[in-house]
Amino acid sequence: MPIDGRLTELVARVGAFHITHRATKAAQRRMEAAVSSGAVDDALQTAYLDAVRRYFESFDREARAGLRDVDRRLEHINQVHFNLTAERGVAVKRIEGTQAVLAALGELEDARR
Repeated sequence: MPIDGRLTELVARVGAFHITHRATKAAQRRMEAAVSSGAVDDALQTAYLDAVRRYFESFDREARAGLRDVDRRLEHINQVHFNLTAERGVAVKRIEGTQAVLAALGELEDARR
């Protein structure tokens, strides 16, 4: 019986990842060998699919948690950026106001001389 093309595509896709988990790596090697020799049976395929599902569901959870953390940190940075921009605006207005007062003061002092 020919091997389902979707299985060979999955095996290739999984093989592109650097898998460090020993059980998943072993399942991948067994499946790659079975696909190469054309000897994929139902038990091997079921074991492989289960191993890949466990590994990638865990991987997906970790990646999503990492993304949530990065998003949270970006929100914080954006808030800090917004606050600093507002503070800068206030400081610029103070400088403009004090410069106007100092300029008027200078004019009055010059006129008195």
